[in-house]
Amino acid sequence: MVRPRDTPGQGIGSPASDAAARHSDNKAIGPARHLGALRGKPAWFKVISAMVALLLVGGLAFAAFWVIRLQMNISKAPLGAGSNRTEDPVNDSKDRMQILILGSDTRDGKNSEYGTAEDSTGYGQSDVMMMMDISADNKRVSVISFPRDLLVDIPECTDQKTDQVFPAQTGVMINEAMKQAGIGCAVDTVNKITGLEVDHFMMADFNAVKELSNAVGGVEVCISDAVYDPDSRLRLPAGNSQVQGEQALAYLRTRHAFADGGDLGRIKAQQGFLSSLTRKIKDDGTLSDPQKMLKIADVVTQNLTVDDGLASVPSLVTIGNRLKNIDISKVAFVAVPTTPAPSDPNRLTVAEPATSQLFAAMRKDVDLTDPTATPTPTPEPSESAPSPSPSVPTETAPAYDKALQPVTVANGTGVPERVREITEAIVAGGFTQVAPLTAQPVEKTAVYYGPGFEGVAADVAALLEIPATQVLPAAGVSGVQVYLGTDFMSGTKMGAAPLPTDIVNQTAGDTVCQQANPELIVR
Repeated sequence: MVRPRDTPGQGIGSPASDAAARHSDNKAIGPARHLGALRGKPAWFKVISAMVALLLVGGLAFAAFWVIRLQMNISKAPLGAGSNRTEDPVNDSKDRMQILILGSDTRDGKNSEYGTAEDSTGYGQSDVMMMMDISADNKRVSVISFPRDLLVDIPECTDQKTDQVFPAQTGVMINEAMKQAGIGCAVDTVNKITGLEVDHFMMADFNAVKELSNAVGGVEVCISDAVYDPDSRLRLPAGNSQVQGEQALAYLRTRHAFADGGDLGRIKAQQGFLSSLTRKIKDDGTLSDPQKMLKIADVVTQNLTVDDGLASVPSLVTIGNRLKNIDISKVAFVAVPTTPAPSDPNRLTVAEPATSQLFAAMRKDVDLTDPTATPTPTPEPSESAPSPSPSVPTETAPAYDKALQPVTVANGTGVPERVREITEAIVAGGFTQVAPLTAQPVEKTAVYYGPGFEGVAADVAALLEIPATQVLPAAGVSGVQVYLGTDFMSGTKMGAAPLPTDIVNQTAGDTVCQQANPELIVR
């Protein structure tokens, strides 16, 4: 029999060996008492080690609880309503991104106190519609407001839940877009108007405004005179006030309290509110404070609907991280340029050429706070980036011979030379079969196309930088017809004209006092 080799101080019969034997025989202590690396360590070290382990386990449990809770809060809906996207999904962490922000007037659930279900049929109307455009370098944000009274053309939309198809509509209020076919129809409508493709949407209801304003401890607003609006129940004194809860909602909903009582005054007040909210969140360090962020995230996600691609806590956190370091002077608030509609002075239509110039500038990624600045170039794909799988076919438009396409130019500007200028520009672009047409004067330029010529029309419009919203089918047109209007009086690029100097209403760094509607001033 071979005896184990004795180790000094630990051999058989040594005090250490006897202690180990006593421990192993003591069933009250058991093997779990042998802590290996902690043997012989001071008591304080053992206590701290246990506390660290407890904190780690507790922290993980806490984080898991909040991720699960926030994820369960989120509601989602499809991004579109049947339109075909031409762009790949964006990388939420580094690509330029457009997010459509909607405020719903639904009276469901907690919102029932603001009216009956009949007041908001179907999916509800978009009480607020803003498109937030975040630059790829995270250095600027543009927020474009669409007045709810704006008359637009709504494309054909398919309800993604029921597959019911709703035909295209002409000259209807933009806030009607999502009522029948859902949020995706509002997205498709904005895509049609702007020539951009919205990447995500966020829709909040009345309760979200109340809860968010409470969570941040109120938002400071300013108004020139004391005002009372019995419809929204907004009552404010002259000067600065902190609004939250019901008062914050009334401030954002009122349509009569500001300026001349129209929708444009309401938009400026909403932009002023968001500017003040942005400053407060930045000044309070909210975006860098996990406790504050969790509180806000909890109340917002309970009242938020987003698209499928944004319906995860990590995606929302990614976007929040992108916004936290932006200079507030580079957060520009803009309203779509409008003019009263000829058919109804209580409705609005887009003002040209300012609207075309705005959306052309956005498509070129122009800094609206400094339109003369050079746009940030889109990063080239990394050489190490994986190539698309060859097994996945890529759809491409069928090629055509530009020299064979019939294009006519109808001059509705009243300036005879315009036909020659535009014809030369089209010929220089490779479309050599171009002929002039006699035409009646019109205000708005359009590119019309007959059956089978949609792709050709899109290319001709792009050549002249005519917005995609002004490319229209026409049964009586053979080929493509460029009908020049008084909104395109000079140059060969419709979108090349400079932006109006007052296109930006304010930045988030500006403190603006809203003008009260004289009819509602409290004397």
